[in-house]
Amino acid sequence: MTALIDGTTIKTREELHDALAEQLALPKYYGRTLDALYDCLTDIFEDTELRIVRFDALNEHLGLYAEVLRDMLRNACAENPRLHAVWED
Repeated sequence: MTALIDGTTIKTREELHDALAEQLALPKYYGRTLDALYDCLTDIFEDTELRIVRFDALNEHLGLYAEVLRDMLRNACAENPRLHAVWED
């Protein structure tokens, strides 16, 4: 599975979590926080690539939250060998 998040289309945390839930087909009980996202990502059992394009725009819109997202994704990828995250500016 490949999921694509375009930083130019996301202006709020809510939009980010909407896009993540849709692209990654997260369960309905997904709590829409970075902690909940981490839990879901570390439970993925199929090979999954999360591509975040225009991370620079996402960072402009979300500031520190985007940086925390990137750190969390790195940690989730380290814990789950089936998960791969790619950032493109």
